[in-house]
Amino acid sequence: MAKVVVLKTSPETVLEDIDRAFELAEIEREFSKQAPTIIKPNISWHFVYPSSNTTPWQLEGAVLSLKKRGYEDLHVVENNTVVTNPYKGEKLLKFDVIFSKYDLPVYYNFKDLRWVKYEPKGEMLILPRIYKKGIYIPEFFFGKNIIHLPTAKTHIYSTITGSMKNAFGGLLNTKRHYTHTWIHETLVDLLTIQKEIHTGIFTLMDATHIGCGPGPRTLQPHEADLILASSDSVAIDAVEAKILGFDPMSIKFIRLAHERGLGVGDLKEIEIIGEDIEKINYHCQVGDNLASRVGDMLWFGPLKGLQWLFFHTPLVYIFVFGSFFYHDMVWYPLKGKKLVEDYLRNSKWGRLFAEYK
Repeated sequence: MAKVVVLKTSPETVLEDIDRAFELAEIEREFSKQAPTIIKPNISWHFVYPSSNTTPWQLEGAVLSLKKRGYEDLHVVENNTVVTNPYKGEKLLKFDVIFSKYDLPVYYNFKDLRWVKYEPKGEMLILPRIYKKGIYIPEFFFGKNIIHLPTAKTHIYSTITGSMKNAFGGLLNTKRHYTHTWIHETLVDLLTIQKEIHTGIFTLMDATHIGCGPGPRTLQPHEADLILASSDSVAIDAVEAKILGFDPMSIKFIRLAHERGLGVGDLKEIEIIGEDIEKINYHCQVGDNLASRVGDMLWFGPLKGLQWLFFHTPLVYIFVFGSFFYHDMVWYPLKGKKLVEDYLRNSKWGRLFAEYK
């Protein structure tokens, strides 16, 4: 039976609660101490925005808990997207404070790592059809543990984004947008690959805030005071889905992964330690914004047949600029910034964030 830890937490106890979550989720049964460990944060937006990105306490708690158990060979791997800047993000989000404090080496998969062609042993659902010249992944990932640090939030294409989606940026290059039409199948293929190349997979999910709406950026955050941990990527995403207000098995990537034996998506087969999640439901809806409406037409709607023209040619930069302009120059100044200012001033988690200097 899969095991997912769900703990109530607070700014005063969060580091200790993360350590307890590691213990209850039995990370030492999953991770080899002889193998190096990759820490994979999530930067969905380079701006501070509650529920959107890995939190500094999540990153620090993971590092402390790993070191306490003898995992000293730690390496952070970050990625970029066409609309996020990891250098800007790691400074604004206070990652650099943790990197410096614990002397963590940081690698950027788009410039520091060698990409090699990989032939999966397991059956693939979609990736060979998308990448006809072969599937390329970072050679650095082979033979290492990996710990994912997602947050609990909705997503315009995959309904929710969690542990399985966190591999999307690390394992695929900047042409990963080719997969959006088949995002659910892609996440299942990536979990198959992860299980072949990693010596262990573990997830620490921050749900101190959960994000509802057209994520992963234009979200409505809700203070939830939770952390989740598990060595089963499918199971932790299923529990996250339930907390957000979805039937886990109605989400395609969870159902497909469960059916293929890559993890457990059926809540009846998951042992949940800690909080009673039957009493937690944030009734999230994904919804739409301007960017998602355009994306829906191109990835899933009437213009789907023209994807090659729009996304495999220089025309893609029109959409890249459009997404950047809408999110960073319109939505954030008009709506997001006020919410963030209130978060930093009035939220107990915002005040903790401000303490990281």
